[in-house]
Amino acid sequence: MRNLPAPMVQGTLFGEPAGDELSQSKDSSSTFRDNLTLPVHRWFRYSAGFSATWAGSVLARAKCEGRQSVLDPFVGSGTVVLEGEEAALESLGVEAHPFVSRVARAKLYWRERPDAFLEYARDILARAQGRGPIRGDYPQLIRTCFPPGVLDSLDALRESWQGKADGSGLSELAWLALASILRECSPVGTAQWQYVLPKKTKSRTVDPFAAFLAKTNVMIADMAGRRRLTAGPSGRILREDARRLRSVRDGSIDLVLTSPPYANNYDYADAARLEMSFFGDIQGWGCLQEAVRQYLVRSCSQHVAPISKQTDAILAEPVLAPIRNEIREVCTKLDAEREHHGGKKTYHTMVAAYFKDMADVWVALRRVCKDRAEVCFVVGDSAPYGIYVPVDRWLGELAVAAGFKTFSFEKTRDRNTKWKNRKHRVPLHEGRLWVRG
Repeated sequence: MRNLPAPMVQGTLFGEPAGDELSQSKDSSSTFRDNLTLPVHRWFRYSAGFSATWAGSVLARAKCEGRQSVLDPFVGSGTVVLEGEEAALESLGVEAHPFVSRVARAKLYWRERPDAFLEYARDILARAQGRGPIRGDYPQLIRTCFPPGVLDSLDALRESWQGKADGSGLSELAWLALASILRECSPVGTAQWQYVLPKKTKSRTVDPFAAFLAKTNVMIADMAGRRRLTAGPSGRILREDARRLRSVRDGSIDLVLTSPPYANNYDYADAARLEMSFFGDIQGWGCLQEAVRQYLVRSCSQHVAPISKQTDAILAEPVLAPIRNEIREVCTKLDAEREHHGGKKTYHTMVAAYFKDMADVWVALRRVCKDRAEVCFVVGDSAPYGIYVPVDRWLGELAVAAGFKTFSFEKTRDRNTKWKNRKHRVPLHEGRLWVRG
């Protein structure tokens, strides 16, 4: 694949909260921040998620109601499956992103013996500390984000891990420990919630060997504690497409709890580009289309720029019939509005493709759900170029068209209520879309 120039930072998301706005929110259930202190959840910071504590309360209630199984078709780094284990439910997660799904699967190896993992990790560290200068051939992004000495140490850890890697649970836990320390070892802007920003610097970084040891110690403590507390069946993570759910049995699911991609132009493929580049999964930004984006719901203009001329054909798809008149009007406005903006982003195609994909998700969910199943989507609305998209209502109408009986929306917080650094002034909200039957 060609190593194309990488866009290091992109525009502000449509209505995503700034730090001050988020801190004033009364309901943090739709954010990941509480997970940063929770055992196992904290092993890898993946910001596209929701509160494990809130998810656990939903799953505990479901268990009391007699529900036996839960599915998260956009499981991300595994929050719902881990909490499903705690609630003693049959827990299944589906994730199409190859790197993120691997993170989720690695977390499920918490059942490995802590003492065995300690010995395994110490051997990797000892081998790494005895190695010389860098041997790996890294993409420019990695050499930009890590000074030579730091990269030498990270490369030594990677080579030591590869020398022992055999696909076992211990091997995957060590892989996760190494993957999780990359950003804290970099002196440039690599916060998990943003794209890589090489021109920004951090006031504090961590030595790779010290970070690896600290991370493995945290993981070992969490593994020991969870072994005492969790008695439920082991969860499962499938790497596949939520638009098809081919490996999920018909009529097998009691509850769906998830947060699907938002229609806000966030490139979920790009979110793990640093880690994928370090491990050699990709060579540059230009590889993401083939390696990742083709498997994801099309929620970003980068996904759809090559098919902008197919927008009308997408809007004509039968599954969009329930919202066709409204979505066609919105897409027409977006197409006209983009002519007034320098980037001329194909938001009209993105919106059309997003709802086509999500309509397919609803059809797949209706097939795998039991007759009295309950579905909860944590979602937010959107306003690309300041043109409002009623995401929660359209998703609800598509769910009913797919065969579910009713939907309702529970708002949890307002978004875009502070105008600093905003592209538009359209008030937005976030909440839970409940679908039943």
